[in-house]
Amino acid sequence: MDSKKVWFITGASKGLGLSLVKQLLEAGQYVAGTSRNPAELHNAVGENPNFLPLQVDLANEASVSAAIKTTVDTFKSIDVVVNNAGYGIGGSIEELTDKETRDSFDINVFGTLNVVRHVLPYMRAQLSGHIINISSIAGIAPATGWAVYGATKFAVAGLTEVLAADVKAFGIKVTLVAPGAFRTSFLTPDSLSIAANSIDAYKDVHETHARYLKMNGTQIGDPEKAAKAMIAVVDEPNPPLYLLLGSDAYSRAITKVENMVNEFRKWEGLTKSTDYQTV
Repeated sequence: MDSKKVWFITGASKGLGLSLVKQLLEAGQYVAGTSRNPAELHNAVGENPNFLPLQVDLANEASVSAAIKTTVDTFKSIDVVVNNAGYGIGGSIEELTDKETRDSFDINVFGTLNVVRHVLPYMRAQLSGHIINISSIAGIAPATGWAVYGATKFAVAGLTEVLAADVKAFGIKVTLVAPGAFRTSFLTPDSLSIAANSIDAYKDVHETHARYLKMNGTQIGDPEKAAKAMIAVVDEPNPPLYLLLGSDAYSRAITKVENMVNEFRKWEGLTKSTDYQTV
């Protein structure tokens, strides 16, 4: 890496977050990592003077604010934020309860918003920084049976696009990362929730979930390479707004965009017919 930076990473005890933490510490970077379980985080990373483990409830704004302040007090700045924490949730909209749905948005969306809201005053003051929001290919091209998960990741994509424009004048860079399937713990009960209420009529949804669960341990994506790619992007003078990770993510995204363009053009006449007629 070009220089030492202070990184703040949510969901640091497993998956892509843990891969990032380990690679950054090995490179001599300063890292604050958050987890709901500090013991799990400590056991995963071990002792390192450059590492600050933090127990944070991302759905609690006060908890997030305190963690960011502690990071700045400890390392004197925050240069890179990686909003990595989140979990998968499967089920049709009808099967998922209001609570299951809102809990998912609390972590996947509002947790990200809480971090961004409370880190921006520091980044604006230093006129620099890089915010990386981890979405998913499901936030671009969702699959059957993952409507609510896709909705949370679409929300992250949308807020990230506008955030990038809003903070550009302050020298703050923003990147949305959309990974495909990576060989992490994402498909385990620790990171994936399936609707408790199962409705027999949604056979296709349930079969889709079963196929996904069978993928565990055989996903095409290498989390170590994903972490390396994200670190490399931070050193770019003009980093991408969208960063796809994985050949599967690339294929799904390109197909989605091409299908959208084709459908927009197919219905162009009807679309434009709603304008006021000009003389």
